[in-house]
Amino acid sequence: MIQLNQLHYRYPNSDFHLEIGSLKIEKGKKTAVIGPSGFGKTTLLNLVAGIITPAEGTVQVNDIAVNALPEKQRRDYRIKEIGFVFQDFKLLEYLNVLDNILLPFRINSVMNIDQQIKDAARHIAASLNIEDKLPRYPSRLSHGERQRVAICRALLNKPPVILADEPTGNLDPDNKHHIMKILFNYVDSYGATLVTVTHDHELLSGFDSVIDFQKLRIK
Repeated sequence: MIQLNQLHYRYPNSDFHLEIGSLKIEKGKKTAVIGPSGFGKTTLLNLVAGIITPAEGTVQVNDIAVNALPEKQRRDYRIKEIGFVFQDFKLLEYLNVLDNILLPFRINSVMNIDQQIKDAARHIAASLNIEDKLPRYPSRLSHGERQRVAICRALLNKPPVILADEPTGNLDPDNKHHIMKILFNYVDSYGATLVTVTHDHELLSGFDSVIDFQKLRIK
């Protein structure tokens, strides 16, 4: 379960601030987060991932008090517990596709890259139709291909929580539904929790619940 209580976050040198009295996202469920741009949807994902911490309140993820962890432990928590599909993908241009998918294992000394992990990376890439792109570098990929690389990386470690920020943005209808099928199947197969920020209301019927941030956000 993801639970936020009496949360208050403000970006430095900005008038934006986010207040959430109480928010619960059930474990093993598919939850969509909708609402206008600038209302704090991406901020919510960053708080759950421990990328940022609130000035007040608590962020609890599967019995982990995320905001109470020191910075290094928050980083370890993200690598082990969170699969994050960033809106701008966060691919490293000097690494090929395979190495970008394996990146969480390269930056965490606790997680070893062995043949089983490499095979798993290739299997996920094949399921997203980019297996033939593994030797390429991000600059030679289309927008949709870069998006699929980011999703492969997020799923590789089989994390219990997937946070996806507009994972189907700028994709054609066929690829859009294929991406969501992959994410939904992952949740069903591993009992993971999926939180997806989306502006695409055509996708909402596939989710277990929808959070309207325009109503949730207090200020």
